[in-house]
Amino acid sequence: MVTTQELDAALSTALETAGRGHRGANPLVGACILDDEGNLIATGYHLGAGHPHAEVDALRRLGKIDPAAARKLTMVVTLEPCNHTGRTGPCAAAIANAGIGSVYYAVSDNTAASGGAEYLRGRGIRTTQFEDDAAARALNHRWFLSKEQARPFITVKLAQSLDARINAPDGTSQWITSAESRNHAHGLRGRVDGILIGTNTAVIDNPRLTARTRDGQLHSMQPYRLVMGQRELPGNLALAEGEDWEQIATHDVHAVIDRANELGLGHLLIEGGATVASAFIEADLADELYCYQAPLLIGAGSSSVNLPTTTLSQAHRYRLDTASNESLARLGDDIMLHLEPLPSA
Repeated sequence: MVTTQELDAALSTALETAGRGHRGANPLVGACILDDEGNLIATGYHLGAGHPHAEVDALRRLGKIDPAAARKLTMVVTLEPCNHTGRTGPCAAAIANAGIGSVYYAVSDNTAASGGAEYLRGRGIRTTQFEDDAAARALNHRWFLSKEQARPFITVKLAQSLDARINAPDGTSQWITSAESRNHAHGLRGRVDGILIGTNTAVIDNPRLTARTRDGQLHSMQPYRLVMGQRELPGNLALAEGEDWEQIATHDVHAVIDRANELGLGHLLIEGGATVASAFIEADLADELYCYQAPLLIGAGSSSVNLPTTTLSQAHRYRLDTASNESLARLGDDIMLHLEPLPSA
C-alpha cells in the first residue's frame, strides 16, 4: 500500500521532472510510477507539443511488465491525463492499456483534452485528485491563463545590448547577439506554431523567419509567419518566398489573436520589433520572455521595448522561470534570461 507521504514525495518529483520540458501549445507535465511498496520505478515528462506526453514517456521508461504486476502500480501525474487525440494519442487510454492499477493527479484539465479521470474510472482504475493542487497549478499558471482566455500561449523574444538597444543610430543591427544566441533562438522558432513581427521589422530587417539547425538546415516543422501592421509590404520580401505567411493589416493585438486562433496556432512567438513586442506586453499577453543580453553598450538607437511607463509602479515585473529546464544560460558571451510575469496579487 502506497502511503500519503510517498504519494506527496512522488508529486514533488513529478513537478521537478516536468521542468525538463518546454511550455508552449502544451503545458509542463511530469509523471512518476510507484510500485506497491511506494518505491519510485519510473519517471516521465512532456518535452513539448508533438512529443509523447509525460504519462506515455513514463510508461516507455518502465518497459514491458506483466499485467498482474501492473495492477499493483500507481501513477502520479501533475495534470489530469488527457482523453484527446491531437498530435499524439490520449494518455488515459495508454494508462488503461498498460494495466496501471491507480492514478493520482494534481490539476484537473478543463480544456478540450479533459475527461481522462472519468475515462479511467470507467475502466475500473482507481483515480484520485490531490487535495492540494497549488504547486502544480503554479507550474503552468500562465499556460492556464492562456486557455482561460482562449488564445495561444505567447512568447516574446528580445535580443538587445546591455543598454537595451536593438540597433545603432544608423540602423545597423547585425549582429548584436552571438551566434550561440541566434542558434538558441532558432531552436525556439522550431518549437512554436507561429511567429509574429511588425511591418517595420519585415521591411528593414527583411527576415526569412525560418527555423534552422546549427548547420543551417531547415527544421522539419516550420512556423507559420505573420506580419502585423497596415504598412504596404514590397513583393520581394524574403519571407514571401514561401506560402505559409500572411499580413494582418491591424494594430490591434486582439485581432491578431483572433486570426491566430482561426489558424489553430497554439504557441505564438513575438519577434519584434519594439512596437509589436510592447503592445503584447502592455496588454498582459506575454506569457514568457526570452531575453538575449549581449555584452556591449551602444548608447543610442532603438530600444527593445517602448512601454508607456511613467512611474515605477507601472513597471512590468518578471522573475526567472526556475521551474523550466532553462532559466539562465550563457550563450557564447551573451546571457539568456528565461522569464515569466509575476503572478497578479
